[in-house]
Amino acid sequence: MKRAGQGLFQCIQSMPLHAEQVHIFCGAGNNAGDGYVLAKLLIESNVSTQIYAVAGTEHLTGDALKAFNELKEITSVVTTLPNKLGKGVVVDALLGTGLTKPISGQFLAAVTLINAATGPVLAVDIPSGLCADTGCVKGVAVCADVTLSFIVLKKGLYTGDGPHYCGEVRLDDLQVGLDMIAPEEPTAKLMALNDFKGNHKRRARNTHKGHYGHVLLVGGNSGYSGSIRLAGEAALRVGAGLVSVATKNEHTALITMARPELMCHGINDRQALTALSNHCTVLGVGPGLGQEGWSKMLFEAALEQNLPLVVDADGLNLLAKEPRENNLWVLTPHPAEAARLLNCTTTKIQTNRFFAVKALQKKYGGVVVLKGSGSLVCGGSDVLVCEAGNPGMASGGMGDVLTGVISGLIAQGYGLLDAAALGVVLHAMAGDDAARAGENGLLASDLFQPLRELVNAY
Repeated sequence: MKRAGQGLFQCIQSMPLHAEQVHIFCGAGNNAGDGYVLAKLLIESNVSTQIYAVAGTEHLTGDALKAFNELKEITSVVTTLPNKLGKGVVVDALLGTGLTKPISGQFLAAVTLINAATGPVLAVDIPSGLCADTGCVKGVAVCADVTLSFIVLKKGLYTGDGPHYCGEVRLDDLQVGLDMIAPEEPTAKLMALNDFKGNHKRRARNTHKGHYGHVLLVGGNSGYSGSIRLAGEAALRVGAGLVSVATKNEHTALITMARPELMCHGINDRQALTALSNHCTVLGVGPGLGQEGWSKMLFEAALEQNLPLVVDADGLNLLAKEPRENNLWVLTPHPAEAARLLNCTTTKIQTNRFFAVKALQKKYGGVVVLKGSGSLVCGGSDVLVCEAGNPGMASGGMGDVLTGVISGLIAQGYGLLDAAALGVVLHAMAGDDAARAGENGLLASDLFQPLRELVNAY
């Protein structure tokens, strides 16, 4: 607990306004103890500090009580909340990782007060109100600028509501040895581009396009030619040797004019798609596909091919109507599509994204990417988490680009899980690079140049 307080003290020193005033809100558990240790360090460093005991100090036990008693020797705490806070840093030491129900009473009043503060907010271990296991907010939660997590990172910090409420996540292991936490198996793993460096090989000088696979993308119904065109260029930008597009007859010339490297074919029957797929390495099905007769015909024809598949958008909606299992595909649903696939509500998906992605993989097989804030990838027992990405990517066409990226990686020989995981990371990081000019107005096509740079840098 003293190490936690020291870590918080150092964290506050790096924050703006830290010298003006610090307001610390303490609950009744170990988080409160961390807050009391921090308060003592601040006061001993002549930092103006106000401590609010929201739960009442009579509820303290163990180390938290010891920390409070040490603090009481040099100052007093306040048990009544003010109407508003002045300038300075605000510290949320209210609740920890054991939250099981929505915040209420004095804790609700404290969270409301913290969220109305003008200064930066530091959350102790996890923002109060955020579920550490699911990343779901139960009612209300503290919206922090910085979260200092202790010992190990909590998976709820990185998906669902977590990224919005946590702000910048930092870790202090409190010098706890690995032997103390080794019996606990990680329930999820953060992905980073460096994780895939061992799979990346430089191109030989005597190489040719046939060495890098042939992607066939199926979709682009009337009015949606842009979807399949985005997917096609994305596959090329990550290094696929060839990319063909099976689409509506009226779109072939338009797409070829926009991106002449794409080989576009007007497809109207199953036999034509089968003939085209005979020359391909992987199929990507769904961008702009629609759900009419033509769409269903192409979708069923694609499933008949003995090839790896990437299924997105209306491909997922068609699958939801006639569920089946396949270990040769990657499914890439957003929360609403995931809800259709599991016959539940979007709210239920977002309430526990980790459970949802595992349920999808168990029901449909293969690899599942649950898109959204903190995208998740599951190919069986393990869940991989992507911390990259930004709100600017909430715009049309981003999912089509991801379909192309994953398809292009599979074409080059990556296994389904590696292609899905690497594809999600590349896609999110490209979005972050493209958002340097601002999140508002970010287009899916803005990711193409960063994608090319990333696949050549890792």
